Amino acid sequence: MNTFKRDNVLCHILLYSCFFLCAGFPVYAIEYDYHFTTKCLEEPLNPQYSGGIAKNPEINDGLNGWTSFGSSKIETRTSKQGNTFIVASHRTQPNHSFSQIIHVEKDTMYTISAWLQVSHGNADVVAMIRTPNGDIPTGWAIAKSGCWSMLKGGFNGNFSGPAELYFESKDISSVELWADSISIQPFTLLEWKAHQDQSIEKTRKSKVKLQVVDHQGQPISNATIMMKQTSSSFPIGNAMSYHILTNTGYQDWYNPRFSLTVFENEMKWWETEPLPNKDDYHLADAMLQYVQNRSILLRGHNIVWENRDMLPQWAKDLPRPLLATAIERRFNSLVPRYRDKVIHWDVDNENMHFSYLESQTGENTVYYYKKAYDMDKGALLFLNEWGTIENPNDIVASPAKYLAKIEEFRTLGYNGTLGIGLQGHFDTPTIPYIRSALDILATANLPIWITELDVSNRPLQADYLRDILGELYTHPGVQGIMFWSPWQPQGCFKMCLTDNDFNNLPTGDVVDDFMRGINHQGLISTTNHDGYVETSLYHGDYEVIIKHSAIKHQSFAHKINVAKGKDSSTLIMKLSA
Repeated sequence: MNTFKRDNVLCHILLYSCFFLCAGFPVYAIEYDYHFTTKCLEEPLNPQYSGGIAKNPEINDGLNGWTSFGSSKIETRTSKQGNTFIVASHRTQPNHSFSQIIHVEKDTMYTISAWLQVSHGNADVVAMIRTPNGDIPTGWAIAKSGCWSMLKGGFNGNFSGPAELYFESKDISSVELWADSISIQPFTLLEWKAHQDQSIEKTRKSKVKLQVVDHQGQPISNATIMMKQTSSSFPIGNAMSYHILTNTGYQDWYNPRFSLTVFENEMKWWETEPLPNKDDYHLADAMLQYVQNRSILLRGHNIVWENRDMLPQWAKDLPRPLLATAIERRFNSLVPRYRDKVIHWDVDNENMHFSYLESQTGENTVYYYKKAYDMDKGALLFLNEWGTIENPNDIVASPAKYLAKIEEFRTLGYNGTLGIGLQGHFDTPTIPYIRSALDILATANLPIWITELDVSNRPLQADYLRDILGELYTHPGVQGIMFWSPWQPQGCFKMCLTDNDFNNLPTGDVVDDFMRGINHQGLISTTNHDGYVETSLYHGDYEVIIKHSAIKHQSFAHKINVAKGKDSSTLIMKLSA
């Protein structure tokens, strides 16, 4: 329950201490607060977790706990509604603000939230943590004048000792920073894992109650029920290269694992039109036939790319009219050819980091999405960006900026399908930042897909991949995960899953373990005296085999589907012998 701060009355968010069983041990944990709002409010909400370890989080005790960072002047002010907040003025450097010393514990996850406002205009504001190892960005907000905007972020506790929270904005010319309802909440690793387990039970599984009855409808007790999951409703895929067409080792490794793919390069502009007006789809067509023959679904990647370096060589220096004509031809050639054959299109790739096509043609990126939607209404059209969940330093594609881009699309009249594509090219991950970023993006109520997941080759690469997968899969906003590990004999883009003999590398073992862990295989139960078995199952299709001496042929099979319902009630199924 979220409440506003009014008249200096403390109306705290209700916190629930939750009990989980994690790795065989009971874990008591404060429930994680997934809440985020994009609304700019007249008064801020109360701090999440009642402020956590932040001292004087609602600025109700003067400046107690807060000091000036840099040469800024800090003070408290009170709104007309009686709400008190902290102000930093006379700022001459981006990091001149207010700060608080906190104590950080190693191997602890920290979530941060705050409500921010600026004296005039709009400003990108980041919450920073100064540590002995350097200053760490933890979360961004677009602060506005006249109303309060929410910031949410997080950081890893990778040391024990003092640290300093402060705020930073490059907009320093006469701009005051205001803040209120500041929260810093620590979670142990066991608590963090408990949140993930709870999320799985809520979003990836359903409680199922099966009853076995005979042909007269009478319950059969002591029947043995064996359940095998035949497919998962959570899509997991991997990019593929053209080598899949001829390399049987690659085929034997890839085909049993993935039911969803994207072509690494073979559908990109430079591959399909290497010379102007000379199409070459032979590889893309052959790969399409390959995946269709095996019922593997396909993402379309990509129609155009805002990065000049990723254009066909002949298109890089085209004058404006010719470039616009070439783009039109690209759309008219590619999209109808693969209409109804791809489930997604990455339309104008990386249009937050780059804008070459926009700058050269004068067409806003929304134009390309409108055009793609008119040509293929059956596919989900995606924005596709890097840095949003991988890099807290990336202000260009921060979660707040991503939401602003979506709002721009709607303002400019695009009302077609839209998905949030997060590439996921990681180096060293910041797991709490990933979760907070997904919390923010989920408020758009659009499908979120991880489109190009990999981890650069470094120590702990496999461990990082395991941690990232655990966070992505368990977040309720994520609807699918694509790995970016197409096999190439000379080596992969960032992350290989196998060697050249298609033996798993440690990263490949992580992927296999992950996929086994989110599926049920070989569950065996026995019906009670009323013929019932109750369990919790991952969403997907199952084959259920029932054995009992009273059954005519001693066993029979059913196929069932377990899907997320509209509520959390138990799914009840009756299986007749």
